[in-house]
Amino acid sequence: MKTKRVFIGIFGRRNQGKSSLINAIAGQEVAIVSDIPGTTTDPVKKSIEVFGIGPVVFIDTAGIDDTGEMGEKRIRKTKEVVKTIDVAVLVISENTFGEPEEKWIKDLVFYAIPFVIVHNKSDKEVLSDELKKRLLGFKVPVLECSSFQKSGMDELVNALVKITPSSAYVSNSFVGDIVEPGALVVLVMPQDSEGPEGRLILPQVQLIRDILDNHAIAIGLQPQELEAYIKKQTPDLVITDSQAFDFVSKIVPAGLPLSSFSIILARAKGNFEDYLKGTPYISKLQDGDKILMLESCTHVTSCEDIGRHKIPQMLRKFTGKELHFEWVSALSPLPDLHQFAMGIQCGACMVTQKQVFVRMKHLLDKKIPISNYGMTIAYVTGIFNRVTEIFNHK
Repeated sequence: MKTKRVFIGIFGRRNQGKSSLINAIAGQEVAIVSDIPGTTTDPVKKSIEVFGIGPVVFIDTAGIDDTGEMGEKRIRKTKEVVKTIDVAVLVISENTFGEPEEKWIKDLVFYAIPFVIVHNKSDKEVLSDELKKRLLGFKVPVLECSSFQKSGMDELVNALVKITPSSAYVSNSFVGDIVEPGALVVLVMPQDSEGPEGRLILPQVQLIRDILDNHAIAIGLQPQELEAYIKKQTPDLVITDSQAFDFVSKIVPAGLPLSSFSIILARAKGNFEDYLKGTPYISKLQDGDKILMLESCTHVTSCEDIGRHKIPQMLRKFTGKELHFEWVSALSPLPDLHQFAMGIQCGACMVTQKQVFVRMKHLLDKKIPISNYGMTIAYVTGIFNRVTEIFNHK
């Protein structure tokens, strides 16, 4: 079942017809078009339904050949889009292909983004055999289109369907491979000042829905009610907020599977095996080491914030070292990574699997160990092996 939106980035020089191409695919004017080069400045998202893929978010971007100080800033913003997409369309026209396009292709290849090359405005000038042969050397689909005449759109959509990885639109089940139908899953959900008033936070909602989708039974309670409940009914699995690990692990009997929301999410959306390998590096941290804290969302913090306050305090206490921290929120650009000894990613409930993969790739390429919030808390609490044991045979 297709349950996620596919993010498709449209790239190319100014005045190549990128916005017009989106309109032609959609069959309606969803993007502003003009003959004036540089009409599109900041990246603009357009949500439409594409037959064969499902819900799609097209990201219309500024020209990759933009000029001037503001132009350079717009290009930097466009480059950030590459890190957030599942598929790309590189638009050229009038047989113009050179250094800007070649640089862009290198970025797409680096981030493992499947893409197609579209020669637009074919009603004015068709793609030359010489350039077509050169483009086919990149081993990607090369298409002839005219957004003005709306020709080649079916071929473009078919190409996008073929190159879009299933991981872009099919959500992995969080617990489908670790619970049986009818299993009883207890969710321990502390309600503190960091939680939204009157509703549950997104990871809790996601887990409840996934448990129900797998025909299991979800029981939600706060830590204070856990001991009394377990005495009455033995669950098949306990999933807790990572911040309650120390309290909950003392109540849940040995042998009863225990994990956390953050760790469960990491299996579906993160670099799980890399987190498992990287987490023990915590014991090797030294005085003066700097840790990069990666948050998926932006929010107003408080003294109860897990990433800004609680985890740094836990790590300093566990290691006995003077550690330093820097935070990056949402999909903001990463700082110079050479200064960091380790990276710790949140549960990533607000971003896509691809976005987490791309972000972690930067750290892994620099040989920087990575962990996530849940595994970090489990490690310093002394229950790392216990809360990851359930996944060892998966």
